[in-house]
Amino acid sequence: MLTMEFPGCRKLIDEIDAAVAKGTTPAITDSLRNSLCKLIRGHEVELPECVFETAEGRYARRELYCSEQYGYCVVAMTWGPGQGTPIHDHDGMWCVEGVWSGALEVVQYERLADEDGMWRFQPVGSIQAGPGSAGSLIPPHEYHTIRNPTEEVAVSLHIYSGQMTRCAVFKPVDEDAHYERQERKLGLDPVH
Repeated sequence: MLTMEFPGCRKLIDEIDAAVAKGTTPAITDSLRNSLCKLIRGHEVELPECVFETAEGRYARRELYCSEQYGYCVVAMTWGPGQGTPIHDHDGMWCVEGVWSGALEVVQYERLADEDGMWRFQPVGSIQAGPGSAGSLIPPHEYHTIRNPTEEVAVSLHIYSGQMTRCAVFKPVDEDAHYERQERKLGLDPVH
């Protein structure tokens, strides 16, 4: 279901549908990463103006499309200067994320063996991503943080295998990379 019309939305949906029809998660995410990079760089799609509006004190999430046929969901996220996430997962869903405008820092984490009921993570890579770059997360390699390290607004487009209504976030409890897991319900900001 299309939340709102915007220039190029049909092209975006057709490209995602073609990728999702490939059937296997690696084929889907590879195709989506390539398609998303081309769409962003080609300027054939213009996201609605509202996705460039920040939210006070947090990043904004706006659903642009949810496929009834394939079940995937397209969400635009708006990041004000310095806004970001704690370490989090994607509730077992694959995801392809592309930077639409601005710049984002993405740090990937590997889960280590748990200790005394605490989760442990180790950073395994950091990417400074600019417009037209895209990456994917496939469980169990889905733990990461995203942050806008600049003074400019950043916008990213996220394609999830389903509706992302919750995730787990991981809060540090000490200096030894021990984290506490917390469930977080995810809301959506209005699209207008």
